[in-house]
Amino acid sequence: MLTQAPRGTKDVLPQDSYRFQYVEALERRIAAEAGYREVRTPVFEHTELFLRGVGDTTDIVQKEMYTFKDKGDRSITLKPEGTAGAVRALVEHSLYADALPCKMYYLNAPIFRYEAPQNGRLREHHQFGMECFGAKDATADAELIMAAFHLLSELGVKNLSVNINSIGCPQCRPKYHALLKEYLADRIGEMCATCKTRFERNPLRVLDCKEKHCQELVKDAPSMLDVLCDECREHFAQLQQCLAAAGIPYQIDSRIVRGLDYYTKTVFELITTTKDGNLTVCGGGRYDNLVEQLGGPELSAVGFGMGIERVLMLLDGEGIELPKPNQYDVFVTFMGDNKIAAFSLVQQLRNAGVKADMDHTGRSLKAQFKYANKTGAPLCATLGDDEVASGVVKIKNMNTREERTVAISEAAEAVNDMLK
Repeated sequence: MLTQAPRGTKDVLPQDSYRFQYVEALERRIAAEAGYREVRTPVFEHTELFLRGVGDTTDIVQKEMYTFKDKGDRSITLKPEGTAGAVRALVEHSLYADALPCKMYYLNAPIFRYEAPQNGRLREHHQFGMECFGAKDATADAELIMAAFHLLSELGVKNLSVNINSIGCPQCRPKYHALLKEYLADRIGEMCATCKTRFERNPLRVLDCKEKHCQELVKDAPSMLDVLCDECREHFAQLQQCLAAAGIPYQIDSRIVRGLDYYTKTVFELITTTKDGNLTVCGGGRYDNLVEQLGGPELSAVGFGMGIERVLMLLDGEGIELPKPNQYDVFVTFMGDNKIAAFSLVQQLRNAGVKADMDHTGRSLKAQFKYANKTGAPLCATLGDDEVASGVVKIKNMNTREERTVAISEAAEAVNDMLK
């Protein structure tokens, strides 16, 4: 067991990490273009944060959290989602006192959920999320949806669509809860134990059940959209206008409620069609009451989360290959007693921003060239006795066989020129 990763976790090996780095670099760029700055929150938080923020009727809190007591007998939970931690940081450091909106994103954030590992779903995975605090207009919701849509489109994801819904606010939701409970009253006895628990505490969550029989029983349930208050209705209409103006393909799905209790008004999912059916790649929505619920001021907020492993799985499924960088731009080979000269050249090249390396294992010159080929280095720079005595180096393009002899002091310039 010492040499096997725990179930539901996965190593990212050196030969594969470039794929994560490529996606993360694009995510950083997309976020920066919209004025979002990075926040880094702890991997674990006080358990109460998630009980109050995520909601004790959610699957995450009821079934999936990694919770333990620390040596101070405090209940600690490994982060099961990113929003609650971002809100806690906002409140603790009074970021709401600065000019609003406060826009932040998190990246490469490890998320832990104890659930059955399956394709695209791990017990430890990594999320990219964007959160906007202090913006009440639906333009902020649309901005985030557009950011996620453009990110996935730029990665080459096809058949991408946006599903949106409004689940109302504390003013209009009680009326819907009453309608929904009336509809469910004659059916709840046939539903799963989880739905029976949710029926009294949060009937809206019954619509989120994944059991096929329960889904069949609620397929004709009344829609929240029919009982929205004027404010929620206007907000939802504005969101649709923004998406239409931006050319974002969307459809209304009144069954989207998302799996977290803090959502209000807008909820959305980005979905793509695969050979195995529809796949949700990103989800989010508005949570206008969460900041106040966690001890901060009354503050509008909206955000989304996107699993990086799921995005990479989707790219694999669609046959999309991300550009793989060379491990080295140039590999320095040497003959005889010129190891120190080769070492100095490698440092000179690295100081000039060139990815360079040399043999550190005592290989013969022939074996050095063979190893250089294995690394995929496009160039080889060779130092022998004559070259060192003359202060020059031979640089060879391993694909075109072009070879140049240049002064050692000009090696970095020559390498960059040949790489072009």
